[in-house]
Amino acid sequence: MQESLPQHFQEHLPEKPENHPEYVTNLVDLILNQAQAINASDIHLLPSENKMRMDWRIDGVLHHVADFSPELAPRITSRLKVLSHLLTYRTDVPQEGRLRQSGEQAVETRISTFPTLYGEKVVVRLFVGSGHYKHLESLNLPGEILFELQRLLTQTGGVILMTGPAGSGKTTTIYACMREIIRQSQGSRSLASLEDPIEVVVPTVAQSQVNPAAGFDMVLGLRSLLRQDPEVIMVGEIRDRETAETVFQASLSGHLVVTTFHAGSATEAVSRLSDMGIEPYLLRSGLLAILSQRLLRRLCSCAEISRAEEDRMGLDVEHWKVPVGCVECGQTGYQGRMVLTEMLQPGQTEVANAILNGADATVLHQLAIQSGMRTQWDRAQEAVNQGLTSPAEVRRVLGMTRNNG
Repeated sequence: MQESLPQHFQEHLPEKPENHPEYVTNLVDLILNQAQAINASDIHLLPSENKMRMDWRIDGVLHHVADFSPELAPRITSRLKVLSHLLTYRTDVPQEGRLRQSGEQAVETRISTFPTLYGEKVVVRLFVGSGHYKHLESLNLPGEILFELQRLLTQTGGVILMTGPAGSGKTTTIYACMREIIRQSQGSRSLASLEDPIEVVVPTVAQSQVNPAAGFDMVLGLRSLLRQDPEVIMVGEIRDRETAETVFQASLSGHLVVTTFHAGSATEAVSRLSDMGIEPYLLRSGLLAILSQRLLRRLCSCAEISRAEEDRMGLDVEHWKVPVGCVECGQTGYQGRMVLTEMLQPGQTEVANAILNGADATVLHQLAIQSGMRTQWDRAQEAVNQGLTSPAEVRRVLGMTRNNG
């Protein structure tokens, strides 16, 4: 990136006039190709009374890129709907579709439309093709967590839970785990998945996409899948009590289940599952590990050392840098992201007993720390001390108060 995003985009706009029949086709191609080239994860197109605003999500943060005339807005939307095989004449209901972009690397693209006051809002989600998806070693997990996760993935039963808010990299990690199992077993284990939707194709995994409208939901899928002789099951996400119960029952009957769950920390995940009605004995016996994660933006090399106390933002660090911005990072001050993790293993005696006794997240959090768990806060402050990220980025991702579970 040699200049700011808006400038770079404007310099490559189609030379044809806006009313030319090919203008919108070329414009949409430009949007998709440039967003892919800059490693954007999402494209947001929001219509208003006098314009359509386009933002790209890069490294977890939205950046304003361009505005289009209100006359162009429905034409851009229609072109994207055609590419993803959506109904162009239905503008009054939400729709979802997919398309596959070819280029230097294949990109799976999911397109979602949603009716708003001034027209349809469009969000385009970009997924790197399966051939370029990450392996476990490339996630840069802390060494002790990587080693333990690799060991746990050889187990024949139990649940490995990936937790974190939306956009925290859970999907990347869970696919990396499936690839790791394939690598370890050299294809000798039977793997299956239930997803909503399938985001990446993984060879040798029997992947299924649920269809609740047709009665094929996670619970029915799991119960049916157990008759398919799977050894490892990937469940895209636990969203309700029935799915959670079925997952844990499967894990206790000789199946390794790898799945995701929305929770702010590892210990909060235990409490939330308990609140959903999952029995303590299932949590104690079924859970192998909970990996909680967030994504922090990495500082660009243009970052500068700061001595200002306000830049430290209350963190317990001795050294800290602040973002500056240059041509290399598009004036954002950041380039790329790093994963921030904590791992809880409920099998540890004191933690296990606390789970059986129904302890809350705060108690579990303290016991986990006493048992040696390094929290996301610990690792975040270490990253600041090492100059990898800024105090402001830690506060943006983890909030203003230290998480106690």
